[in-house]
Amino acid sequence: MKKQIVGVVVAILMAGALAVAQDTMKKDAAPKPAVGPSQALLDNWNDVGRKLIAMAEDFPEDKYDFKPVPAQRSFAEQLLHAANANYFFTNPVMGLKPPAGEDPKRADYKTKAAVVEFVKKAFADGAAAIKQKGDKGMSDLIVDPFANQKVRVSDMAWGLLEHSGEHYGQLVVYYRVAGLVPPESRPKK
Repeated sequence: MKKQIVGVVVAILMAGALAVAQDTMKKDAAPKPAVGPSQALLDNWNDVGRKLIAMAEDFPEDKYDFKPVPAQRSFAEQLLHAANANYFFTNPVMGLKPPAGEDPKRADYKTKAAVVEFVKKAFADGAAAIKQKGDKGMSDLIVDPFANQKVRVSDMAWGLLEHSGEHYGQLVVYYRVAGLVPPESRPKK
């Protein structure tokens, strides 16, 4: 019995020593180098896209026309607006005209599947534009269609990324008001 207790104590001490050694190794390891400007932008673009796509896929279809108050956009209209705004960046970067309007008609995207597909495509198209430009293209100039002013590609992308983040926050409120928990707020499995 005494040998078993000693064995357990030794095992616990060894496990503790290994844990401390791992933490020390992390602190002593050289930090990873910074990613380039286009990679930093792409990582953030993909992250907010992932969050909005997760919401689009998760929110119940029978609640897609839910509005916290009548004057606001519906859940689906919020997603369509946020995704469509990406094309005010993507289209000029790709040499195309910006969209004709800020808000696609809900009637053109009647199902949850159609909205999800549009959101996925909008973020994928933006990611492709960022990759195409790369670090060297981040300082290229495009015309901001809202201000009719030349801006750097990176500045336009970061501005629309922030816009998507605002709509993500609004959609979190839609979830909560509808009595639901947003995907990012759920316990990780």
